[in-house]
Amino acid sequence: MTGVRLATWNVNSVTARLPRLLDWLVQVRPDVLCLQETKTATFPVAEVAALGYEVAAHGDGRWNGVALLSRVGLAEVALGFPGQPGFPDPEPRAVGATCAGVRVWSVYVPNGRTPDDPHYAYKLSWLAALRTAVAGELAAHERFAVCGDFNVAPTDADVWDPAVFVGSTHVTAPERDALAALRASGLTDVVPSPMKGPHPFTYWDYRAGMFHQDKGMRIDLVLASPALAEQVGRAYVDREARKGKGPSDHAPIVVDLTD
Repeated sequence: MTGVRLATWNVNSVTARLPRLLDWLVQVRPDVLCLQETKTATFPVAEVAALGYEVAAHGDGRWNGVALLSRVGLAEVALGFPGQPGFPDPEPRAVGATCAGVRVWSVYVPNGRTPDDPHYAYKLSWLAALRTAVAGELAAHERFAVCGDFNVAPTDADVWDPAVFVGSTHVTAPERDALAALRASGLTDVVPSPMKGPHPFTYWDYRAGMFHQDKGMRIDLVLASPALAEQVGRAYVDREARKGKGPSDHAPIVVDLTD
């Protein structure tokens, strides 16, 4: 998959964001788009198909949900991965497919809530299982990417003020260690360029003007195999998609792959 555009976006309800999503698809024209937090069991397939996209969607209602949109083919679709833990049952948090010879996964890692919540242990076990699944995918596919909302800021530089997050999820050592172990399986963190300011944040809380003050976090990631990482020409956070009326609280990451 060279000379094409790969993107990932936590859309925070595809139903609520559908007009914005369709406009964005027309304007940015990604060849493959990973979506998270779609929050629907009925994905608007017809609407995106009218723009030339095939869809692989995995969702069961008002929470979670992931999807892959592709206009360069969609094969070997997998809903979830082997060994994926549940809470208590497996949730729709991962979907994979092969698009023009590249294996792509869209993932929505559990939030964790608080470090003393059972959801935090679930998050760590989910990341561990993902690492095992990724190792298998890397062995089978030279060109591979796992993209999505990881709900972990890799370093202190990836949050607007580390002191604010002490004792909170997304920045604890076990979470960061789990993410580092995932990268160590053979993945490159494709760090995007910010459209404005020095920080490639991808998430800003809706409250208190956090976006306009650029008080955000980098928790949405594109992790690529070495062969795919070598093909990255440009990667950026599309901050414009976070503006205006009724946006998601996340901005998309757009990655242009070249020969």
